[in-house]
Amino acid sequence: VQLQACGGGLVQTGGSLKLSCAASGRPFSNYIMGWFRQAPGKEREFVAGINWSGATTYYADSVKDRFTISRDNAKNTVFLQMNSLKPEDTAVYYCAMPGGDWVFIPKMTSSYDYWGKGTQVTVSN
Repeated sequence: VQLQACGGGLVQTGGSLKLSCAASGRPFSNYIMGWFRQAPGKEREFVAGINWSGATTYYADSVKDRFTISRDNAKNTVFLQMNSLKPEDTAVYYCAMPGGDWVFIPKMTSSYDYWGKGTQVTVSN
């Protein structure tokens, strides 16, 4: 399984970015997808997750109402639209896929077996 994230960059406070993650090597539409982030000196944390169909999403409280996760199963791609960005959103963002089938969207990093290399998001004051 390969996950390739892109779309990061430098943006000012209040700005927007849209991350993409293309998946290959597995039937993409069968699996939950998640976005995580890791800031310098901090643990990797859950940001958002989406079920196989896109009908169910889940967000960390810190990004709720600002970020939107979506997916295009025809293109094997998951997206993270980030609006109203804040300096505390600065981190490397990773997309991830669990190894097994989940009924609910897991938030723990240990629940995900496949990870992209990450894309840097920097929000300046």
